[in-house]
Amino acid sequence: MMDVVEIRKYLPHRYPFLLIDRVVELEEGKRILAYKNISVNEEVFEGHFPHYPVFPGVMLIEAMAQACGVLGFKTMGKTPDDGSIYLFAGIDNVRFKRLVIPGDRVFFEAKIVSEKRGIWKFECVAKVDDELVTSATIMCADRAV
Repeated sequence: MMDVVEIRKYLPHRYPFLLIDRVVELEEGKRILAYKNISVNEEVFEGHFPHYPVFPGVMLIEAMAQACGVLGFKTMGKTPDDGSIYLFAGIDNVRFKRLVIPGDRVFFEAKIVSEKRGIWKFECVAKVDDELVTSATIMCADRAV
C-alpha cells in the first residue's frame, strides 16, 4: 500500500492535479491498483456541471495515466527526483461506460503490456463498485529532464 505522501515521491503532480489518493496493490513489472475518492468539493465541479456534477472523462484518463506513472517509476526503481519524467505518448481504444459522480470511489487498474526503448504500453480500466467506467490502452514515455 502507498499513501498520498509516498505517491508524491513517484509523481510530480500536485494539488489540484494529483488524481491518485492511494495505491492498494502494486506488483512491480506487472500491475497496479489505485483509487481516487470523488468529492463534491473538487474544483472541477464548479464548471462541470454546477447543477449536475460529473467528473470529466479526460480526468479519468489522466488518473489512469498517473497510476501507470507510479507503476512505471516503481518498476524502473527511480523517481522524478532522479531527473526523469513520465509523459503521455499515446492513447487508444478509449471507452466511457458510466458517469462518475461525487461520492464514488474510482479504482484504476493498469497492467504493463510492453516496454521498448523507454515507451511503455499499459492496458487500463477504471471501475466504481466493480462496474466498468472507462477503459483504454495508454502509452507513456520515460524521458530525462
